Amino acid sequence: MDQLEEKTINTKHIYKGAIIDVTVDDVQLPNGEQSKRELVKHPGAVAVIALTDDNKLLMVKQYRKPMESSSIEIPAGKLEEGEEPILTARRELEEETGYTTDQLHYITSFYSSPGFSDEYLHLYWTDQVTKLEIRPDLDEDEFVELYEADIAQIDEWIKKKEIQDLKTLFAVQYLKLNK
Repeated sequence: MDQLEEKTINTKHIYKGAIIDVTVDDVQLPNGEQSKRELVKHPGAVAVIALTDDNKLLMVKQYRKPMESSSIEIPAGKLEEGEEPILTARRELEEETGYTTDQLHYITSFYSSPGFSDEYLHLYWTDQVTKLEIRPDLDEDEFVELYEADIAQIDEWIKKKEIQDLKTLFAVQYLKLNK
């Protein structure tokens, strides 16, 4: 038994949305006291490190409302119910970049922000991409710009804070250490 475990006493469902659910849990702390935990329930996500033949990283720029600005990121998206992460990764790569692959390699999975969310993100990479003749439609509320960038350009974007999300920073570090 984990000596740091917080036992859930009660769960109050606050919000049920299309992407997330929000709950407030009453918990018993390891010292016997009680507290509240606000939790975001998420179905999970994938992200793809995709390199072109000329060793450029496929990236997308999109507006992120919580940041109130645009962000340059690696392709990523939410798992659909019952969908295998590798299938989600291929779908998101195709939708967001117009490229496809049948050579996705699993890297790792991690919690993106475990202090308040259970989102579990699966990360894949490929250096075998092919441009699709017809790009699949994006979601109706999704607008992205495609970029193909080398490490020098990516480092500039990081310095300018145009790249600030964890999955993309992790992906860049992974590339620097492994390529």
